[in-house]
Amino acid sequence: MEPYKNHTSTAALMNRSNVDTDQIIPKQFLKRVERSGFGAHLFHDWRFNDDGSDNPDFELNKAEFQSATILVTGDNFGCGSSREHAPWAIADYGFNTIISSSYADIFYNNCFKNGILPIRATQEQLRLIAEEIDAHEGCSLTINLEMQTVETPLGNNFAFELDPFRKENLLHGLDDIGLTMKQTDKIDEYEQKHRRLYPWLWT
Repeated sequence: MEPYKNHTSTAALMNRSNVDTDQIIPKQFLKRVERSGFGAHLFHDWRFNDDGSDNPDFELNKAEFQSATILVTGDNFGCGSSREHAPWAIADYGFNTIISSSYADIFYNNCFKNGILPIRATQEQLRLIAEEIDAHEGCSLTINLEMQTVETPLGNNFAFELDPFRKENLLHGLDDIGLTMKQTDKIDEYEQKHRRLYPWLWT
């Protein structure tokens, strides 16, 4: 997992509430066992017409949002089934930051395991940012993870709360496997002791 770096990026606005994981990545695309390749199907039913062409009415298909790594969306994002494929698809598409006023708990937790920063804003903060992006499509936001701040061109800045453990993991690019690998010395020490005590188990 790549470390999360403080950055400035175009912010894409998808001003919809209650976006569930079935819309984020529809069920017919869940057959892959690796994490890559899901971005092509992110929001598939909204992004594409029946003939496979881009839906010009879908927000993320706007030219101004094509380079965005920040997704600004409505309340209760990631509700529905608990599939981890949803953050896989979001990350594979290119987003590493989501700004919403609320998230489904399982989706929120899964974001951190996949290098995505889900920022919780108040409804007023979210409204101001959405209005700014809507009026200036293609504008950039600056996310400072170390200071836990969001900055906008028009000064609709705010600070966000974040669990310190999750923050450190994002800053250092540590997922569950990475955290385990930090304990390699202790794991080796345990295995050596186990070999001495129960040698017949290792033959």
